[in-house]
Amino acid sequence: MTGVVTGLFRYPVKGLSPDPLQSVTVAAGGALPYDRAWAIENGPSRFDPASLQPVPDISFLILMRDERLAALEARFEEETQRLVLLRGGRQVASGDLSTPSGRQVIEQFMAAFMADRLRGRPKIVGVPGHTITEGGVPCVHIINLATLRELERVMGRTIDPIRFRPNLIVDGPDAWAELAWVGHEIAIGPTHLKVVERTGRCAATNVDPKTGPRDMDIPAVLKRAFGHTDFGVYATVETGGTLTVGDHLTL
Repeated sequence: MTGVVTGLFRYPVKGLSPDPLQSVTVAAGGALPYDRAWAIENGPSRFDPASLQPVPDISFLILMRDERLAALEARFEEETQRLVLLRGGRQVASGDLSTPSGRQVIEQFMAAFMADRLRGRPKIVGVPGHTITEGGVPCVHIINLATLRELERVMGRTIDPIRFRPNLIVDGPDAWAELAWVGHEIAIGPTHLKVVERTGRCAATNVDPKTGPRDMDIPAVLKRAFGHTDFGVYATVETGGTLTVGDHLTL
């Protein structure tokens, strides 16, 4: 099996829009740098910077429950760790996520923007170098464009791949081939990824990632048309290296 990387994305703040990349260096055992580095607590959660135990996603503001987040465009500046939020192309908040005062600016905006969905004061949490995942294992999420095209055929409409929150988008393998990659390694240049799990889809995929309305029922269509609700796979980084859009991959 061969293919090509057509997209690279990370999500510096869990639940917000992606940061598109042309190239990124990953280390063994890690995720893409700054991927899910921060999350916004929806009231007090069990997130403990001292122990870093996995915390359920519902503890945070996430698209699955808080589709209004899709109305925001998030821009992350890695050099300064500044997050800029825009709505309708207009800047509405900006803050340095590495400082308490910078986080406070974003928190105050979210307190107003998400007021009717909050269970308590929103708080940005994160620990340098840590990836906030429900499963607790840093992974790279991969989707296959051929599989997306097959789903589009069934649904009779275009589907934005960002609905599936991928880190890597690949093209070339047959539709659904990626589901058989579990237990195998993918080589992308010097980088080796081990596919460890199929990705079960939830209601977050029903949200238009650019405008916010719930305009599809993707898990239901997957179940009805294909007999399962999986779309994409998770992989761990076994051998680090640089990933670049246009790189070829082999199984």
